Amino acid sequence: MEFPAVIKVDAQSKYKLCLEYNDETSGIIDLSDIAGKGVFKWWEQDDNFFKVYIDKESGAIAWNTQLDICPDSQYLKLRQISYEAYKVKNQSHASSI
Repeated sequence: MEFPAVIKVDAQSKYKLCLEYNDETSGIIDLSDIAGKGVFKWWEQDDNFFKVYIDKESGAIAWNTQLDICPDSQYLKLRQISYEAYKVKNQSHASSI
């Protein structure tokens, strides 16, 4: 089972990203709950949060080669659905083959 790919990311304001996926899911996620913690302290320097991009190799939402977040978990946040519910909804069934 593959998740939709993030195709656009834009920092709207400090710790808020606007994301768009290839299945037309889009919305704003708030990352303020992790800002300033551990590796995410890097966002505090020189407005680094606004240097966000999509890593071409991995598809991750990234700020540099050592700082990224999983686009799949952000997709689930936007859809307000658990992984288990997503899995059930998108599972291939023998009757559809």
